[in-house]
Amino acid sequence: MTQEEYARLETTYGTNNYKPFDVVIARGKGVWVWDTDGNRYLDCVSAYGAVNHGHCHPKIHKAFVEQADKVSIVSRAFRTDQAGPLYKELCDLTGSRRAILMNSGVEAVETALKAVRKWGYQKKKIPEGKAEIIVCSGNFHGRTIAVIGFSSVEKYRQGFGPFPGGFKVVPYGDVKALKEAITPATAGFLVEPIQGEGGMNVPPDGFLREAAKLCAASNVCLLLDEIQTGLGRTGKLLAEEHDAVKADAVILGKSLGGGFLPVSAVLARGEILDVFGPGDHGSTFGANPLACAVGRAALKVLVEEELVANAARMGAHLKKEIEGLSSPIVKRVKGRGMMLGIEIVPDAPSAEELCTRLIREGLLCNTAGSGIVRLTPPIVMDDEEAGWALERIQKVFKA
Repeated sequence: MTQEEYARLETTYGTNNYKPFDVVIARGKGVWVWDTDGNRYLDCVSAYGAVNHGHCHPKIHKAFVEQADKVSIVSRAFRTDQAGPLYKELCDLTGSRRAILMNSGVEAVETALKAVRKWGYQKKKIPEGKAEIIVCSGNFHGRTIAVIGFSSVEKYRQGFGPFPGGFKVVPYGDVKALKEAITPATAGFLVEPIQGEGGMNVPPDGFLREAAKLCAASNVCLLLDEIQTGLGRTGKLLAEEHDAVKADAVILGKSLGGGFLPVSAVLARGEILDVFGPGDHGSTFGANPLACAVGRAALKVLVEEELVANAARMGAHLKKEIEGLSSPIVKRVKGRGMMLGIEIVPDAPSAEELCTRLIREGLLCNTAGSGIVRLTPPIVMDDEEAGWALERIQKVFKA
């Protein structure tokens, strides 16, 4: 079949909830993918960070196949030989004391929201039904009814109300607004260390530190959504490390699945997850042995291959080189590590058009927010691959 035929099938029988570029990917290896016609592309999207380890990493693939040959899914009424070790390895690596495993990122977000509300009632003694959670404008935490209900992007909300209450929205990076929003009924503050979908937004220096101090002083749980930023993407194991912060709970997803499966987690440093008892929360597929085996392999590769340090080094190199292009259409380069966004000046070709041109040159990119070209290649990228990508970026942005 041709790429046009594949695209026609998807358009005819699939739901029109995405508007993909017309590249039909058939296979991948490392930072590279190939379409059905055999054309090669360097993947600078990485499934929004789900493919940090590169496509089909051999060590993670080996763990996947070996576990699939043993047992993949069992009832949560029983234990497995993979879940406990993954809980421990996650906690040891991140300095946490308890973890809960889910599947998608938004499931982990919902898990954290449920946990912090129950914590607010049980531990903080907030009156029943009055718990509040503060979030930030420009946030993107997923697509469930509750989560889009506190989005500040009208496009995500339109046509899906009414929405659950109990949420307040404050400007991203505004410590004063956060302080004013906190009340005795505030149970948690949910924030992204860097807003990905919001436009690769890095908060002002010191914002997370001050937010952590405010939360601690007011007995409010600081919840960091590190689904995109976590596990090396920003050049630190967790993005909270850039501000020397230890959140009360960290939400992980995407790259925890090693590019093979959806695996997500909520990690608690304190007592937040202790409020859950049998029947309070669950997931048919969460903590299944296949996902756990893949997650364990993904963490092992992250450490053994020193991918966090590589992300810091390669990210700094990419940012410096793109900033040095002196392109009249580049306003600035945003982000940290290998979570970068090229902001385009208003009169330039649109970010969508620039992505189309980059794809023609063999570089898979997409947009983030308004007027931003997203650059998030796998953090296994080496110098030669970075050079190849920079040649294409220079050609398009200086044309």
